[in-house]
Amino acid sequence: MDHSQEFLRLVDEAKAETREVSVSETLERMKNGATLVDVREDNEYAAGHAANAEHMGRGIIERDIRTKHPDKGEELILYCGGGFRSALSAVNLQKMGYTNVWSMAGGWSAWKAADAPVE
Repeated sequence: MDHSQEFLRLVDEAKAETREVSVSETLERMKNGATLVDVREDNEYAAGHAANAEHMGRGIIERDIRTKHPDKGEELILYCGGGFRSALSAVNLQKMGYTNVWSMAGGWSAWKAADAPVE
């Protein structure tokens, strides 16, 4: 996908303000209680997603996060298609006071490439 320079600049700024984890780190953290959150669009999630991932699209995550995850210290790992939207969402959650938020590097593309479990 061809992204605008403005969008890429926003993503770079977001990535500088958030932490990333790999697919293998994500799988290990999930074993220890981390919640994996898919921030892609509804149709993307419906077409296939990481096993045990919860769906909360980027368009609503800031609105709905407190309902599903009131503990701002809970470990949340966000992913999207390639790691851009998840970084943007992670920054917003951090601004809302969430202290243990991660973006999964490479997103859904990296998950599939690693042959990680899917639904």
